[in-house]
Amino acid sequence: MADILTDPRPGPAAQVPDFPMPRAARCPFDPPPALTAAQEEGPLTKVRLWDGKDYWLLTRYADQRAVLLDPRLSADLTRPGYPLQMPVTDGGNTASFIMMDDPEHARLRRMVTAPFAIKRVDAMRPAVQKIVDDLIDEMLAGPNPVDLVEAFALPVPSLVICALLGVPYDDHDFFQENSRLLISRDTTVEDRTAAHGRLAEYLDRLMGEKMQHPADDLFSGLVARVQAGELTRLGAAQMGVLLLLAGHETTANMIALGTLALLEHPEQFALLRDTDDPRAVAAAVEELLRYLSIVHSGRRRAVLEDIEVGGQVIRAGEGVIMPNDIANRDPEVFADPDRLDLTRDARRHVAFGFGVHQCLGQPLARMELQVVYGTLYRRIPTLRLAADIDDLPFKHNGGVYGVHELPVTW
Repeated sequence: MADILTDPRPGPAAQVPDFPMPRAARCPFDPPPALTAAQEEGPLTKVRLWDGKDYWLLTRYADQRAVLLDPRLSADLTRPGYPLQMPVTDGGNTASFIMMDDPEHARLRRMVTAPFAIKRVDAMRPAVQKIVDDLIDEMLAGPNPVDLVEAFALPVPSLVICALLGVPYDDHDFFQENSRLLISRDTTVEDRTAAHGRLAEYLDRLMGEKMQHPADDLFSGLVARVQAGELTRLGAAQMGVLLLLAGHETTANMIALGTLALLEHPEQFALLRDTDDPRAVAAAVEELLRYLSIVHSGRRRAVLEDIEVGGQVIRAGEGVIMPNDIANRDPEVFADPDRLDLTRDARRHVAFGFGVHQCLGQPLARMELQVVYGTLYRRIPTLRLAADIDDLPFKHNGGVYGVHELPVTW
């Protein structure tokens, strides 16, 4: 009876699908068809990862939110059963606080919470607006067509996070290239470890400079924590790697992929192009976050004690994967979920996760996207693709989905 409760597969010969799952070629904005089928068939199933092991896959919105609040599951990648996204060679020693449990997770997270508070982020809006306007000016004065990723989508969040952290933007080629290596599933363990090491060494050198010449930036604040004995120098460097990577990669991909989705839905593009209502722009941002959900590796947890989900018992020592992209397409929560509708109230989405580990930088990401989506299409109302969508290079090999290039013209 226990075997029946803990394994929904019809029998030992049943094929367990690999995860991540491939997308349909003609549906670049939708979750993989196999994920949709899994959601329709039941609350959970088994999938197989790169390590040849099977883990539980939760596809429904309500189940994911409940599990992400459950203290019987751990975000610590060193726990037995944790579904590693890719191989690690250091036993998890370079893991950031997002892969720790409370109370240590909460202690470290509090050290970097203040700069991402909503009031602090809103105070940055004029500076972000200037960055966006200046980059659009440069685009309009430069070559046409242009790669929107290189000319706009990547520089906007890179400039913003550099200013917030106190990292020189002149070094953006270095940290962008190493960030790409870190999040690609095609990168070898050795190359990924080397990329992390280069970023950590770079930030460690910067830390030495901040110790001599502190400034009003987040990284100087972390240096002060190191000097006070609240944080190790290695811990500060690792935290810096996380914030630098997450602060530009995810938002850059949302800018480019969101623009592509809008260009493929002209009536929705027109809604943003023709409005100057900040509430309408904010609602559009939430719907694009729901519809695209660019972090596709899934939230992952190790089970510490037996739990029950959807009538199935998941045992201690097993692992759980929760892809937020399919949860955000749950028809029980979002009517007609595969339709992009910028007038929809999509604020309940889980694109930023849920619970104590939800994305620390979500206020900053929201503000940046509001400025971008509320400005770019009004400034360039005739923006359109300069290539066939079938020829665009999509990022199928990483934990963050998007396009490598987005040729546009006007």
